[in-house]
Amino acid sequence: MNRAHLATVLLLLVAITASGVWVVHTKYLTRLNFSQLQDLRAQRDALDLQWNRLRLEEAALSTDVRVERKARDELGMYLPRVGDVMLIEEADHAFP
Repeated sequence: MNRAHLATVLLLLVAITASGVWVVHTKYLTRLNFSQLQDLRAQRDALDLQWNRLRLEEAALSTDVRVERKARDELGMYLPRVGDVMLIEEADHAFP
């Protein structure tokens, strides 16, 4: 074998080895990214579940009956009695 042939074979072996290392590294990064994706999906699902619970809690806390009870008990508010209601008529703004 001459030197040129030997150099070519050696260069091909280095290229094949580098290619193999690159494939293994890429596969490792793919698995790492897939694992992160799975973690992020699990976090998203947990946040969706928590958001739905919070929406239900908000709906339960803001019902008309509950708000009215809180207004009566904590703020001393009440529905106006008939005698408490004053009717104000709008004055006619016609100019002579």
